[in-house]
Amino acid sequence: MNEHALPTYVGLMGWPVAHSRSPAMHNAAFRALGLNWHYLLLPVAPDDVGDAVRGIRALRFAGCNITVPHKQAVVPFLDEMTPTAHTVGAVNTIINRDGRLIGENTDATGFLRALREAGVDPTGQCALVVGAGGAARAVVYALLQAGATVWLTNRTQARAEALAETMQAVGRGVSRVLPFEREAVQTALEAATLLVNATSVGMHPHTNAVPLPDGVRLLPHLTVNDLVYVPRQTRLLRLAAEVGARTIDGVGMLLHQGAAAFELWTGQAAPLDVMRSALEATLANG
Repeated sequence: MNEHALPTYVGLMGWPVAHSRSPAMHNAAFRALGLNWHYLLLPVAPDDVGDAVRGIRALRFAGCNITVPHKQAVVPFLDEMTPTAHTVGAVNTIINRDGRLIGENTDATGFLRALREAGVDPTGQCALVVGAGGAARAVVYALLQAGATVWLTNRTQARAEALAETMQAVGRGVSRVLPFEREAVQTALEAATLLVNATSVGMHPHTNAVPLPDGVRLLPHLTVNDLVYVPRQTRLLRLAAEVGARTIDGVGMLLHQGAAAFELWTGQAAPLDVMRSALEATLANG
């Protein structure tokens, strides 16, 4: 068989990955463009990350998406990182360029595209970001690059302070790291214009959880963006809607980070409408 007639493979590497909506989104896009490509789920235990990354090269995958808990663990096994991935300190996309593995972070791009698609221009906004993990790193980087003022809070304050330290040279840098306490967070929300939940708090099955200290009240002037997408209407977003705040769910970021990865792998414009429809369908089916 002609080697060029063989399928091209990409996938999602993480632990676990069975819950992922990415295969439906990407495989629909490949079909729409007539590409003989396939997106696979690749469950990789933490101890096997190095072997798995080397396998991308050996098996001639065009690349991979990377999800928790491997976004930082893959870094030592890559040949190169883009400036964005290097600054964010986390990789969610690997591109295989003729055997050379390049780490990129499309979460930052995806977050900004989703925010702007929802009609929110982050430039000049004052954003309170909750979290200090891989998603939070991408969100903070994106907001700073876009000219927003960023405040940060996290249950473990030392992690938030470490994140702020790594972002010192980006935009204005993180302006404030707040203790994860009711009074401090409430005061911040009175001055902020944008609240972003960049944690997994509120995700299925823990759908009653809210990523804020007990007793914090949401305010009607806020735009509240929850990166959780299962369920789409988290308790945080429901509480925000109840007080008249603007709400943005996590589906847009999932779509746009995936579209950015698609374009890096294939060199073609992502069929956004097709990807969105596939994503909506898989979310509607639970």
